[in-house]
Amino acid sequence: MNQSESKKFKIAFIFFIVFVLFMILIFAFINIVTSDRKLPRLTRTETDIALRGSIYSRNHFTISASKKLYSAEVDTRNIDPNKLDLFIKLFSIFSKMDPHVVREKLESNVGYVKLTYALDSKSARYVKQLRTNLLKYRVLIHYVDPKTGESFLHALSINECSEYREFPLKDTLAPVIGFMEKSMPKNYTTVSGKYGLEKFYDNALSGIQSTKILGRKDVNHNIILDKNSEVKNRIDGLDVITSISLKFQTALEEILDKHRVRTDAKEIIASVMDSRSGEVLAVASSRRYDPSNITDIASMTISVTRYMFEPGSVLKPITFSLLLKDKKVHPHDIIDTENGRYQLGNKVITDEHKYDYLSAENIIVHSSNVGMAKLAQRLDEIDFYQGLMEFGFSRKSGIDISDELGGSIPNIHQLRHSTYKATASYGYGMKANFFQLLCAYNVFNNDGMWIKPSIGKYFQKATGKRQKIEVKKPKKVLDSDIAYVMNHILRKVVKDGTGKGAYTEGLRVGGKTGTAHISIRGKYENVYNSSFFGFANDAKERYTIGVTVIEPSMDFHFASQSAVPVFKNIVDVLVEQKVLNLVAPKSGATRAIR
Repeated sequence: MNQSESKKFKIAFIFFIVFVLFMILIFAFINIVTSDRKLPRLTRTETDIALRGSIYSRNHFTISASKKLYSAEVDTRNIDPNKLDLFIKLFSIFSKMDPHVVREKLESNVGYVKLTYALDSKSARYVKQLRTNLLKYRVLIHYVDPKTGESFLHALSINECSEYREFPLKDTLAPVIGFMEKSMPKNYTTVSGKYGLEKFYDNALSGIQSTKILGRKDVNHNIILDKNSEVKNRIDGLDVITSISLKFQTALEEILDKHRVRTDAKEIIASVMDSRSGEVLAVASSRRYDPSNITDIASMTISVTRYMFEPGSVLKPITFSLLLKDKKVHPHDIIDTENGRYQLGNKVITDEHKYDYLSAENIIVHSSNVGMAKLAQRLDEIDFYQGLMEFGFSRKSGIDISDELGGSIPNIHQLRHSTYKATASYGYGMKANFFQLLCAYNVFNNDGMWIKPSIGKYFQKATGKRQKIEVKKPKKVLDSDIAYVMNHILRKVVKDGTGKGAYTEGLRVGGKTGTAHISIRGKYENVYNSSFFGFANDAKERYTIGVTVIEPSMDFHFASQSAVPVFKNIVDVLVEQKVLNLVAPKSGATRAIR
């Protein structure tokens, strides 16, 4: 190799070395740019989950409300071993946890430890403040991994972990209030309504938009709010303000509890509704539970909307009003009631109280099955069927409680048969729920207007602004004159008939008893439901009231023995709480106060 070739070779070799070094540099640069370097993040994101709205009584007492729970975790390697006792003591004070429990958790693992999942918002705020001081006084310190040489400080982490639904009144308004169902999207436990008001208003109550804050963080890991920060405001769910009077609700529940023991009934249900507006003042059951402590979901059925039963004699006034509507009867018509025993086809119809003859209105007053069966034959089957439909039977009442059942009535073909028509006229061969009957009786106390019952009155935003919850317009079922006649007959039932025990001097009280056999596997057994539906009015206010006693003992199976005393107690409390005011009777004022 000559000198010229040697020089070229050296130059080529140098270029090769430079090229290799250059490629190594490029590769290193690409690797640095694309590799997942474990550098501290300069930004931080905080999320504040939107809360579910609350449910309140009419006087703004809390019935149910949501609160947030927070978790706290720490890397034990970041706690100065010489200051472990100080950490335990301070964390226990600020979190309200037992220090022995905190120590056990810290000693259970080397590395990340979940100290709690149950910090309330106040405690979580205190623990966040504590974290700053623990860093400042070096209770929490950097840890250097002896294997990798990596240094890290994971400090004390506080995070939202779940939403918890509180029911501060325990079993008050249960089971109507419903209960909650949990789910866990994105490692955060949320709740949604299951049954009752909570389910019916679930969409309105549910949180709309969570807060999200993105920004640079300071040395203490707090977000620096400046012009480069991104903030999305939190929008919580709407509150629901109800028509429930908490004072009267609790009194009503006490009444039902007392009478359930007295009658040895399976359950007693009752409600009081403003006759003009349809607003429910109270609705109660003797079978209640704490919605925050559910053990048996199968037993949480809401009987006022889901228990379907044959109403028995409380249906007689509805049938009678249809006869009046079609001009098929006059209240003073005289009917042969066959001394309490009447053969209709293959069926023998009997009365508990035997009469030879009764006026048409006294058939209601003394609850004659025979008289009602005879009068019902005057009704056209189509008019009977449509009349029951107009009164709200076989369709949901529309009360704002979830999962209501609609019940059933005999079809037109069945009502063509005299026996079906007769038994349907006094409440057999059909199924209704409690609120369907309450709404039907309200027609007699609301000038012939059917109105949808309601518990929710307003939606309320966090700003306090309210929006009235829309309800269906009332519909005309009876002429006001017919409603007045029925109102008068029902008052006569209380004054002279089967409902005497409900009478209260100084009020206009009316209603109808109903004692109905219960069919078990297609056969009527010696088991009964008893009901009393009616109203209590003073000079200004009108309230429709219903009581159903489910399977009382045989000693109390008549409605006059079981349901009527409950009704009377309810009216007494309405007077005591000045919801109704006693008035002295005045001559000529009968029609003015109905």
